[in-house]
Amino acid sequence: MTSEHLALALSASGLSGEAVTAHAAQFERLLATLGRERTDRDEWDAWYVPGRVEVLGKHTDYGGGRSLICAAEQGFCVVAAPRRDVRLSITDIGRGVSLQLDPAAPRPDVSWATYPMTVIKRAFHNFPEMTRGLDLVFESDLPSAAGMSSSSALMVAVLLALARVNRLDTTSRWREHGLDARENLAAYAATIENGSTFRGLVGEAGVGTEGGSEDHTAILCSRPGQLGQFSFVPTRHERYIPFPADLTFAIGVSGIAARKTGEARDDYNRASRNGARVLAQWREKTGRSDNSLAAAIQSSDDAAQQLRSWLADDRTLLDRFEQFLEESTQLVTAAGDQLAARDLDGFGRTVDRSQQLAEERLCNQVPETIALARLAREHGAFAASAFGAGFGGSVWALVSSSDAPVFLDRWQNAYRTAHAAAAPRARFFLTRPGPASVRLDVNPRDGDRRTGA
Repeated sequence: MTSEHLALALSASGLSGEAVTAHAAQFERLLATLGRERTDRDEWDAWYVPGRVEVLGKHTDYGGGRSLICAAEQGFCVVAAPRRDVRLSITDIGRGVSLQLDPAAPRPDVSWATYPMTVIKRAFHNFPEMTRGLDLVFESDLPSAAGMSSSSALMVAVLLALARVNRLDTTSRWREHGLDARENLAAYAATIENGSTFRGLVGEAGVGTEGGSEDHTAILCSRPGQLGQFSFVPTRHERYIPFPADLTFAIGVSGIAARKTGEARDDYNRASRNGARVLAQWREKTGRSDNSLAAAIQSSDDAAQQLRSWLADDRTLLDRFEQFLEESTQLVTAAGDQLAARDLDGFGRTVDRSQQLAEERLCNQVPETIALARLAREHGAFAASAFGAGFGGSVWALVSSSDAPVFLDRWQNAYRTAHAAAAPRARFFLTRPGPASVRLDVNPRDGDRRTGA
């Protein structure tokens, strides 16, 4: 695949010019790296798999709530070649680190190995048709532990590559479980991560988090230049909202890691478990078996008020419920309507309310993310919000494209002054809503630049 073919394929996917140039260069490096070990280029496949921006929908997905999401234009570039055995050889060429993973072996004592190893173990468990592993090389410009779903993107990339080389999409098991639909594939990918069962595909140990499928849905179902509104449990597309052509997202990565391991994982799971405790109270009091908090709320006109009365003596659970209720049933849809109508003042107020709820009721913010959101608004952003699991991570700010470079510089300088300790680890960059993951032909024919999936 030549540089021209790469650029054409990436441009056709919906990426903007600077992202096309950056990712084309990454693919050139990956092809050269794998080419030093393999000569069977006709059997290779390539993928671009993005990270994501959660515009609104803080900790709503696993409760069956709504989110407003898009893909970022930063992500993973992946090239994979089939092996004759079932092992996964995976190399991060950016860091010069390689792993040799066997689905029958224990997980290696390497932190990021958890993610690809979880995928291959689950895939081989769920699909007896799996007979081949991969030599996979990747490079990413997505900041890790930043709340932009770098770990989920890596897991999706490995899943797509394994499914492709084993032709799982041609199997009855794949089709019977609806995995040819991207919403279902996203939901399945989420169960690989959280360890639960998807329909008849039995779960195994995940990575330790108890989240939902918002990240995977953004990675697999986004459209360039649009925000997607989805509800979850099950995953349902509700609408796509055009993103104004003259606006862009500025991203501020706080420098405080939002990891899915250690204490950060425990904090994340606490938010998830509090939501589950609210649902458990509902089931106990009503005798109903609603499968999500959203379903419980929708079951009757007075369900929300009933829950408030039952939670009145537990401020932690009441706060968690109120944040979920307002974020999912009011703020997500209001923000989408306001952006579609270009009511940027109203959009900003709605987003400010979401940020306030995150700080005061969800309690998943740290001083650095609170400061980033506040400083973005003070320096002229139409709206700004922390996003992702919280307890660190990133903030997005909506700004005019023409003013974005100047805004980014002011924002970064203000953050450096406010949080000098974290600032050296911080990153600031721009992105528009980008495309979902896409497979690229390594050896395209004329007129055949991309193939999807």
